[in-house]
Amino acid sequence: MTAVAGASTRTTGDAASGGLMLALSDVHTYYGNIHALQGVTMEVGHGEIVTLIGANGAGKTTTLKTISGLLSPRKGTVTFEGTDIAKTQAHQLVKMGIGHAPEGRRIFSRLTVLENLQMGAFTRDLKTIQPDIDRVLTLFPRLRERITQQGGTLSGGEQQMLAIGRALMSEPRLLLLDEPSLGLAPILVQQVFATIKEINEQGTTILLVEQNALQALTIAHRGYVLQTGNVVLTGPASDLIKNETVRKAYLGEN
Repeated sequence: MTAVAGASTRTTGDAASGGLMLALSDVHTYYGNIHALQGVTMEVGHGEIVTLIGANGAGKTTTLKTISGLLSPRKGTVTFEGTDIAKTQAHQLVKMGIGHAPEGRRIFSRLTVLENLQMGAFTRDLKTIQPDIDRVLTLFPRLRERITQQGGTLSGGEQQMLAIGRALMSEPRLLLLDEPSLGLAPILVQQVFATIKEINEQGTTILLVEQNALQALTIAHRGYVLQTGNVVLTGPASDLIKNETVRKAYLGEN
């Protein structure tokens, strides 16, 4: 573990034995004149779950939006499987293998569960997607029971399941998850995190933004702590859980 901003702690023998999938180097992203990311450097290896933790306004969601093409950095590089994607449009990144389940779920409330899943596969031939629909419904059995319901009639937990399932329909190799447990009852939080771990075990690399730092670090291989647009701490998740600063600031310990 290191407190040096942007330092990498990936080592041989980590879960990311398949090599580097994603790298951000000195990334600066703005909202107008607001300097949201101030030189973020981080890495995600093939097969990893990497989590970003930090307070509200730290830059976590901005980081995911920068990776998925919803925002463009003014400076720095974003590399996905060896290709610089900093200026690539969002829909092209979906085709390249980056899926994004955004904060707030953002499902299509007037479409059915099935139609939402089909929309997640908009870059694909619809004739080929049935195995992936079956996979999502196996991961989230509740959605199978709601398959013909409009998305807006689902509970908050069911909508979160649908948002993740919709992102999986594009066959992502890298899945970006933004606050998947936000607003959920504790029992549903446990279910969602168990499913995230299962998705990873099935071969999908995951970059997870999560306010529930303890849950995130429990399932993650590595973590980054963001503070006002900077990486201030990074290391194996098991080390971050034990770190006194992290425990006081993000795990609710005095």
